[in-house]
Amino acid sequence: MPQPLSAKESSLFRTVIRNYEDKQYKKGIKAADQILRKNPKHGDTLAMKALIMNSQGKTDEAFALAKVALQSDMKSHICWHVYGLLYRAVKNFEEAIKAYKFALKLEPESTQIQRDLALLQVQMRDYQGYLASRKAMLTSRSQVRQNWTALAVALHLNGELAEAEGVLTTYEETLKNPPSKMDFENSESVMYKNSLIAEQGDIQRALDHLESAGKHNLDRLAVMELRAVYLAKLHRKDEAVKAYRALLDRNSEHKKYYDGLVQAMDIPSSDHKALKAVYDEYADKYPRCDAARRLPLDFLEDNDFHEAADKYINRMLDKGVPSTFANLKHLYSDSSKKEILPALVQEYIDSGKSESNDEPKRSGDSSKGASAAFYFLAQHFSYYLSRNLEKAMEFIDKAIELEPKSVDFHMTKARIWKHYGNTQKASEIMEQARSLDNRDRHINTKAAKYQLRNDDNETALKTLGLFTRADTNGGPLADLQDMQCMWFLNEDGQSYLRQGKFGLALKRFTTIYNVFDVWQEDQFDFHNFSLRKGLIRAYIDMIRWEDQLRNHPFYTRAALAAIKVYISIHDKPLMNGNGNGDLSGEDAAERKKAAKKARKEAQKAEREAVAKKSEPNKPSTGDDAKPKDDDPDGVKLASTADPLADAMKFLTPLLQFSPKNIDAQIAGFEVYMRRKKYLLALKCLLAAATLDPEHSKVHEHIILFKQAIDNESSTLQPNSAAVIKSEFTLLPGPVNLLKYNDDYLSAHKDSARQTMSGLRIRKVLSPDLASSCEKDVATLLKLPTITLDEAKEALDLLKLWRSSELDSFKSNAMAKWPKSSIFESS
Repeated sequence: MPQPLSAKESSLFRTVIRNYEDKQYKKGIKAADQILRKNPKHGDTLAMKALIMNSQGKTDEAFALAKVALQSDMKSHICWHVYGLLYRAVKNFEEAIKAYKFALKLEPESTQIQRDLALLQVQMRDYQGYLASRKAMLTSRSQVRQNWTALAVALHLNGELAEAEGVLTTYEETLKNPPSKMDFENSESVMYKNSLIAEQGDIQRALDHLESAGKHNLDRLAVMELRAVYLAKLHRKDEAVKAYRALLDRNSEHKKYYDGLVQAMDIPSSDHKALKAVYDEYADKYPRCDAARRLPLDFLEDNDFHEAADKYINRMLDKGVPSTFANLKHLYSDSSKKEILPALVQEYIDSGKSESNDEPKRSGDSSKGASAAFYFLAQHFSYYLSRNLEKAMEFIDKAIELEPKSVDFHMTKARIWKHYGNTQKASEIMEQARSLDNRDRHINTKAAKYQLRNDDNETALKTLGLFTRADTNGGPLADLQDMQCMWFLNEDGQSYLRQGKFGLALKRFTTIYNVFDVWQEDQFDFHNFSLRKGLIRAYIDMIRWEDQLRNHPFYTRAALAAIKVYISIHDKPLMNGNGNGDLSGEDAAERKKAAKKARKEAQKAEREAVAKKSEPNKPSTGDDAKPKDDDPDGVKLASTADPLADAMKFLTPLLQFSPKNIDAQIAGFEVYMRRKKYLLALKCLLAAATLDPEHSKVHEHIILFKQAIDNESSTLQPNSAAVIKSEFTLLPGPVNLLKYNDDYLSAHKDSARQTMSGLRIRKVLSPDLASSCEKDVATLLKLPTITLDEAKEALDLLKLWRSSELDSFKSNAMAKWPKSSIFESS
């Protein structure tokens, strides 16, 4: 048991707590030491000192001291609470929850411990525990509205919708006076309750509640939208029509309002005339409205489409709206519309309408009339569904001739060069576009992106440095990482991957992984903030978004690339992190040199850490505020002893949150096969085959799986073998794999990508046919349907095989795509 404190020392202990709360850490340590001189085993003081030390960045010492505090007083709720706070600070939420629960047993009435426990439980998605904590908090402080709302949220997250609604109703019944109409928290609570009623499927009651309780709600737009939706679902058509018309009067550009209005009016989708009349009404009512003129183009056909599209395009070209093509390109899925739209633009040019354009030029913009029409046609011929790059270049040059200072026109020209496969020329043109407007962040970003696609990483960083903070330690790269600039990290990583600099590539992809971890952890602050501010609907949306966080395309792209790197490292281990796996000649010497440098830096960092520990009272400099990166080039990441285990860090969330992404399933198969986890590999293979049975990799993996199982049949566990036998039905019974692959090649002889897949397998099954496989890959250039991307894949395959056909393939490819830089000899 701790020694009891005198009145003076009790006052000092309260000072320690106040100093911690005011972030006066040195004073807090000094006061704690005064107490500990007379009471060296006082657990609560030791615990508070540990908490202050943790805030100073001395985490290890803080944990050691907290354990001493617990040994001194195992029955102190303060010691256990502090122990939980320390674990929470290092993101070990499971251990923090255990410590909080123990503290709560010792002090059941502590509001602070109960709140901290509840926040961690919802962070960990322990909804049962969160519900119990919120019930206890409501019982102890039932006069606080926030506790009632929090209990309703806990019930909602736990799937108990009716009970959640009941809690809010009970609180409303306890109010003696109705809340003010301007009470924001009450306004949000009413709308949240309405959403609970609607989620239960009782639309009539939701509408009644909305019209009574929500009559004077502050969120007028949400009330109007929900009322229109409820009326439509209840088939009260006339009222729903009025409700949607009121919304359109508020915002005539919102597509969902038009859809709702048309549905409420019971106009069949085949009645184009009636549908057009609805949109024409709003086009006349709001002359500047774009949606009412563009949306009918989605359903109109033949002459009606021709007439409406002609009016729309003429209007947009007269105004010189840069997004005209972007607004219409979704129509290209219809072949007839794809032909009509460029013909109308050409008619506009030929008719000379642009010469009589009376639209005023605003803010120096003169990209109207003919130049806008040429710009549209350049984008049309650059688009993948209507690609003709020669014509695209011809039209964009005409547009630039008319408007030589147009940033948009130069950007499109750079994009055309990108489609040619000439990243260097594309980068140069995009840099020209950037130079036309040095104050535009968007074009700055585009220029840097194209420089990264050209693997010019240093220049890209300098370009982005024009808009980053100049005073950031570490320069533009550090600022971009601090700002969590995801597109840059992804593009930079992909660039280093193309260059074979695996360490730097992994460094970028790991940074992205860590950013998603930060986003996951950042929600912690909002569990309390959202309830305190009454932002309940936004909070529920945030929780649901966070639950699917790693389904984001940024994460998917980075994870797939990182897995590819780790597989490459596993298949051909590196001597250091920034090579391409070729252990010969000068490259090997460079790797040894880089590895030696990395070891020296690691030893230096270790010596500095030891020196810092030996001089704990030495004042820290500004540079120490931010921890030093001891692996800036990713050498340690790429020198991993178990690359497949590291790949699993990226793969597990990918398979969990993106199960319908076939690339994720293919990556999963590749990793599990190398780890000899055949059941998990089969699971990924079956999922991929379900998603796209014609995918070239699916064919490869079926044969590789069958071959591996046959080779490992003697070592497989009986249970595993039985499951594989019953589930692996992708091959038609006993089959000769070589013949099966030859049949596949014959069936897909016109597809370059699938032919490459078959040839890869043929080389595996019959190594003596390697030479003929290489020749067959080289002859793929003769296929009339082969694309530039497929030719690039063929080039990479021949490089991987170190084929003698490589040089002739490059020559033939350069003849086929003379403006591409992909096939130039390095």
